[in-house]
Amino acid sequence: MNKVAVITGGARGIGRATAERFLEDGWRVALLDIDGDTLSQTATALGNAGEITAVTCDVAEPEQVRDAIDSFVEHFGRIDALVNNAGTAVFKPLLETGFEEWRRVLDVNLSGPFLCSQACAPVMIRNGGGSIVNITSISGLRASTLRVAYGTSKAGLMHLTKQQAAELGEVGIRVNAVSPGPVDTAMAKAVHSPAIRADYHDAIPLNRYGLEREIADAILFLCSDRASYITGQILAVDGGFDAVGIGLTSLRDDQ
Repeated sequence: MNKVAVITGGARGIGRATAERFLEDGWRVALLDIDGDTLSQTATALGNAGEITAVTCDVAEPEQVRDAIDSFVEHFGRIDALVNNAGTAVFKPLLETGFEEWRRVLDVNLSGPFLCSQACAPVMIRNGGGSIVNITSISGLRASTLRVAYGTSKAGLMHLTKQQAAELGEVGIRVNAVSPGPVDTAMAKAVHSPAIRADYHDAIPLNRYGLEREIADAILFLCSDRASYITGQILAVDGGFDAVGIGLTSLRDDQ
């Protein structure tokens, strides 16, 4: 029986690219997203009979998460991988970030993976184990302006990844994280000005944004048997962004 991957935030961007990549590799996929209309369009565009199902769900709401996972188990009978990709962000200065904004970012980005993992892990255990991949961010590794809620939530998710790995390894569940750097998503294209894009290019050794497909490839690897002895790790998929500090663009330009 083909394996089943649950992907949160699956309607667009990295989530949709990940669903496409899993389907190509013979997996069946179950998608969650708060945007029901876009989710339905994505499921229709990607799906073949029996290979994909989708449920509208706010991952920060425990009852919605339980109901969604129950429906997936009823549909497919198993869960082998969970990709905690759903996320939200508020880009404001520290002193201008409201408490409700702060709380919503942490509810979705940190509590959401906690809830989804709790719901999926018992199902994985019944089938002998599985894999969880949490989508964090370079913003959880290095601080920057306007990301007090987002960066903090992703740093917390990195530690949650290690906690989950420590506790779930003995029941056959591996837990890792993928930390994307700047990725050429529709959102990035909409909000990153030419000046911002130039700054990122200067700071990234590979001198470009990542592609959604490249993130999806890393996620699929960590969920596959090829990563059978990897758990508790944070994999930066960032073109070297985290490795180089301030970049020293002028020195690179002289080479």
